[in-house]
Amino acid sequence: MGTALVYHEDMTATRLLWDDPECEIECPERLTTALERLQQHGLKQRCLQLIAREASEAELGLVHSPEYVALLQGTQALGTRELQALSKEYDAVYLHPSTFHCARLAVGAALQLVDAVLTGAVRNGLALVRPPGHHSQRATANGFCVFNNVAIAAKHAQQKHGLRRILIVDWDVHHGQGIQYIFEDDPSVLYFSWHRYEHGHFWPCLRESDADAVGRGRGLGFTVNLPWNQGCSDVPWLQVGMGNADYVAAFLHVLLPLAFEFDPELVLVSAGFDSAIGDPEGQMLATPECFAHLTHLLQVLAGGRVCAVLEGGYHLESLSQSVCMMVRALLGDPALPLSGPMEPHGSALESLQCVRAAQAPHWVSLQQQGQPDLGWQVGWCLRLPSVTVTLNHPVALGAAPVLSPGTPCPEGRPSPLPLGEPQFKAVVTQAAAALSSLLDQLRLHPTPPVRVAVALIAPDTGLALPPGVLCEEGSLPQEETQAWARPHEALAQDGALTALGKVLYLLDRILDGQVSSGMAATPVPAAAATLDVAVRYGLSHGAQRLLCVAVGQLDRPPGLTDDGRNLWLNIGVEEAAAPSMFHVSVPLPVTTGGFLSCALALVLPLAYSFQPDLVLVALGPAHGLRDPQAALLAALLRGPAGGRVFALVDEESTPQLATVLARVLNGEAPPSLGPFSMAAPEDTQALMYLRGRLEPRWKMLQVAAPH
Repeated sequence: MGTALVYHEDMTATRLLWDDPECEIECPERLTTALERLQQHGLKQRCLQLIAREASEAELGLVHSPEYVALLQGTQALGTRELQALSKEYDAVYLHPSTFHCARLAVGAALQLVDAVLTGAVRNGLALVRPPGHHSQRATANGFCVFNNVAIAAKHAQQKHGLRRILIVDWDVHHGQGIQYIFEDDPSVLYFSWHRYEHGHFWPCLRESDADAVGRGRGLGFTVNLPWNQGCSDVPWLQVGMGNADYVAAFLHVLLPLAFEFDPELVLVSAGFDSAIGDPEGQMLATPECFAHLTHLLQVLAGGRVCAVLEGGYHLESLSQSVCMMVRALLGDPALPLSGPMEPHGSALESLQCVRAAQAPHWVSLQQQGQPDLGWQVGWCLRLPSVTVTLNHPVALGAAPVLSPGTPCPEGRPSPLPLGEPQFKAVVTQAAAALSSLLDQLRLHPTPPVRVAVALIAPDTGLALPPGVLCEEGSLPQEETQAWARPHEALAQDGALTALGKVLYLLDRILDGQVSSGMAATPVPAAAATLDVAVRYGLSHGAQRLLCVAVGQLDRPPGLTDDGRNLWLNIGVEEAAAPSMFHVSVPLPVTTGGFLSCALALVLPLAYSFQPDLVLVALGPAHGLRDPQAALLAALLRGPAGGRVFALVDEESTPQLATVLARVLNGEAPPSLGPFSMAAPEDTQALMYLRGRLEPRWKMLQVAAPH
């Protein structure tokens, strides 16, 4: 199973035929530049390339009215003046004689991708399409969008393939109100959108784009809006300027908890890259590699069945590099380390606080993490410069007035800043520097020749390794191994010493860039000693920041110091403790919900805050994790470390555990955790205690703005 890339060159046919500065940014070069970059990076060649087909009228009718489809079909015979006149009846739309054909291809590409993934022909994929779709509604075009590609794909997956739970993730910088309107009363579709909002003053300027718009009727809680509002303090002239830390925080603290509880069978991504740095529409600061991290986080859902469909993105270099980063992640390649400080902006934390408060009544996963802000007035979240909406009781969801889809923007649609303005020049300069830095990283950190290698104590016929995983036979020279083992009596035995030599040899291969991730087995009595040596060896052989996640009774080595180079996280002790900011212990949660809260609200935020270049995951004797839990933990930790994860398991572990770990380190999705169950009160208390202690140092733990 691989990754599909769906495209048709006819989708480059439409272009603006008259002067319109607002619409000229939606141009054919958006596709051709992205394809060129995919080719240059060798990514296009690694994908299964599918030629898009036209969607049928019946397929378009899954979402759109027959009258609207007929109207667009008639545009094929119109002249330029007639097309311009018709275009003016819509908001930010231009029509072309080829629009109907191109829009049908865009829908057809999305449907082909869904069919390929759901029939098992491929694991995931990207439909590279235009026109985009997420603003389009039942009987109207809107915001460059003609047919709603992703919404039709979701309906198709429901009707043709019988899916009952679909997650739509819309990371375009504009609110995809078209998707929201179509599914707002449908509990089988969970729609998540973040978008530049500015308290209702950024296009499409809709009241129903705010955090308290959570769906209607049976769909209450299945619409999740995360509005980005005020500017960030370090770039005061930018109106919003959210960056990598803000985007990752939104996934960890809002999207993923809900998604795991929802348990989707398919993930559809409205992949708009106008939310990337340099884009004239979004004016955000997230760099292209961030979208590899977001894609990686989505791949742990739905068995890895992720279908991405292009939406916006109008800075050609930023768009094309972001597309490349996403495709790399879909192919299973490790994500490049994130650039910049991992600390969410205050305004981003305010937005997270608002959406968590609005959604908590509908989702156990948010309730169990503790909601100290549930008593505050939702009206505080809804302050608008021109309108103040006040609700007189806490978290009164669905009660706020919702304006109609046609409500005009209070100040009109903001136009992109002209290139001559110093502020926008600064954004372009910063984007160019970020993209140049990204290319340097690609040169400095090429994809290792071997993605995963395993070192076994003895051949194990029960181990079913996926294709491409290397069984490493090498070992560190015995004399050098003995020198590292000398302080530990448990390593004096021949079997333990031999295993240690294999561990250190494989660790060397990871540190020198020949292998991305690894897994090794250790004798049970020597597990703690082997981990101690591995940590010290890694720190002395090139690891600048090493994160160790030890599961079970594996105590922190006494010789480790809090010098900022190592962070030790022990899961499975009796009581939560944080003796220092670099030494954290937490009990192993007993329920699925408790484990997910631990992983998403503690382990990953610590990892992304620390930004390690190597992660050691050690599963000690009687560690207590089920195979799917161990696999999910290893899979999630691939992101913060740029793929460099070394898993240590004891030799008595089952072949099934070793197999599933090798598979997730190789880029496959972890198996399902099973039915969601609420965290035990003691696990919630332990989590809240640790977060309160650690937040001052590790900023990615924050879920609310400081009061």
